[in-house]
Amino acid sequence: MSPQERIAFLRKELNHHNHNYYVLDQPTISDFEFDKLLEELIFLETQHPEFFDAQSPSQRVGGTITKKFETVVHKYPMRSLGNSYSKEELEEFIQRVTKDLDEPATFTCELKYDGVAIGIVYEKGVLVRAVTRGDGTAGDDITANVKTIKSIPLILQETGFPDLFEIRGEIFMPLERFQQLNQSRVEEGQEPFANPRNCASGTLKMQDSAEVAKRHLDSYLYYVLSEAPLADGHMERITQAGQWGFKVPQASQRFIAQANNLDEILAFIDYWNEARSTLPFEIDGVVVKVNSIEQQEQLGYTAKSPRWAIAYKFQAEQAITQLETVTYQVGRTGAITPVANLTPVLLAGTTVKRASLHNADQIGRLDLHLMDWVYVEKGGEIIPKVVGVDVKRREPTAQPVIFPEHCPECGSGLMRLEGEAQHFCPNETGCPPQIKGKIAHFISRKALNIDGLGAETIEQLYSVGLIQTAADLYDLTFEQLLPLERFAEKSAQNVIAGIAASKDIPFERVLFGLGIRHVGETVAKKLARHFGSIEALQAANLEALLAVDEIGNRIAESILDYFANANLMQQLNRLKAAGLQMETHQKANSLQQILVGKTFVVSGKFEGYERDALKSLIENLGGKVASSISKKTDYVVAGADMGPSKKQKAEEFGVEILSEAAFNLLIEGGLS
Repeated sequence: MSPQERIAFLRKELNHHNHNYYVLDQPTISDFEFDKLLEELIFLETQHPEFFDAQSPSQRVGGTITKKFETVVHKYPMRSLGNSYSKEELEEFIQRVTKDLDEPATFTCELKYDGVAIGIVYEKGVLVRAVTRGDGTAGDDITANVKTIKSIPLILQETGFPDLFEIRGEIFMPLERFQQLNQSRVEEGQEPFANPRNCASGTLKMQDSAEVAKRHLDSYLYYVLSEAPLADGHMERITQAGQWGFKVPQASQRFIAQANNLDEILAFIDYWNEARSTLPFEIDGVVVKVNSIEQQEQLGYTAKSPRWAIAYKFQAEQAITQLETVTYQVGRTGAITPVANLTPVLLAGTTVKRASLHNADQIGRLDLHLMDWVYVEKGGEIIPKVVGVDVKRREPTAQPVIFPEHCPECGSGLMRLEGEAQHFCPNETGCPPQIKGKIAHFISRKALNIDGLGAETIEQLYSVGLIQTAADLYDLTFEQLLPLERFAEKSAQNVIAGIAASKDIPFERVLFGLGIRHVGETVAKKLARHFGSIEALQAANLEALLAVDEIGNRIAESILDYFANANLMQQLNRLKAAGLQMETHQKANSLQQILVGKTFVVSGKFEGYERDALKSLIENLGGKVASSISKKTDYVVAGADMGPSKKQKAEEFGVEILSEAAFNLLIEGGLS
């Protein structure tokens, strides 16, 4: 089998397995087997760039940078739905529809997904454009980001679809992924996302599609538009779309059903009002539509909404209970989070004892008093939140909740920076939860990933006085660990070996592991690539930090504060002395940033560079590397065997094509 044939085979196989897993929820191979096939495809495509295909499963990982999302006018307006909140309003809708139609109507009931509306255009079975609702007339082109969502096919494998059509639906953040993401944000001292819908919306507007891919968004698609003939009914069109390969609502899961009258509609609504807490994603109601497309056309539209559809909105799931006490948690970055301790109450199938109060402003807005009767709402957060107070039931002697002025753990005076919602404890080298939290962050999987260590072990080592900082880990000995409870010879050896192995972890992960406030995994990677070493980063002033892509004042000032702290610098020097990686393989500070503001696409084989090494060099010189050519591309660096399609696209957009020799002249001229 030739490389081209093998690539074609792998693409077809991966698309098939992707459909089985993400659309049908019926995987036929393991994740490991899938990953091995994908690795082989990526390797072959790297070796043979002439066979590049923007619809390849390998493109799901993202990598396209979009600085500004282009506005696209919808061919068919994306109208919003009218809302109803009662049986009476639904009854009025049905009476109005019945009055205006010649024949009795059949209705389709479906879940109202709480996400982001999207319209996706396919030409000859290939995804060509994805656009947000926007104002209903025009929206933002977010095609690169939508292509990372694995439940949305890049190319249709089945047959029977029109040459040109648009399919609409909702993109959402699964609850499990949302909770994991918020937990990570809390651990990093960042504000958690308010709800999955806001998180999905923000994710889809991120500039780096590789970061979007990491968020693992999902979707359901359920409305087809085309000039070509389609099925006569809305539900039948959804069935058609499922046959073409789309993830659509399934009647077998009761996500969609037909109804002939109000009682049947209410039965569907009542079922999901009770059962919605069992879903792996959020819904905020049920959508009721006239099923017949002919009748939909007969009913038409108002200025904003279709007259043949209505959304029934659920009331938010709430419970009322008493606030007993308020406690204050200290995170690893010093952020203070108030938590309401409640009289236990049943909410959405679980017993709730604690709820988030977020920050001092929220306590003030609620005018919260101890022993207040409070309304608690569950909406996908890590813990539920207090959303209101029944002031009429407040006792006259109730004491207001006063946000503390000092850290509940170490007694230091709390601070609140301008423009930030949270107070924080500045005593990061002497506050026990911060000390232990920073060490736990340092050893975490995305940072130094030290085998044999976990939060409980950190607690134990701290309590017996063996560690006070992450730097102390590198002074630990086998003899110190062996006498401790839960340590045997093998486990002690594993910890020492894991600590030694962490000295080979790349600089960008070491930088993330330092736990600098507001410097998460992505920011650490950008800083490491831009500056190349801890010395260069330490020497950077505010202006130099702000010159880094996506680094704003808050992050820059946090970095400056970190390097101005004498205690933290002492710890950093000990980590350097221990032998941790404090620079990238090629120091950016030894090179001038001559390619800042320039975007490159690298294609083909090169005599003097491995492709990844060439990309790293461009990034170390301040340039950006994109995976595909666009109007925003400045140069294509072309090696041998560059595909003709890329050459044609570069010429179309007027992008300069550089040979390997011309690229060398470019950077040599800049460095001289």
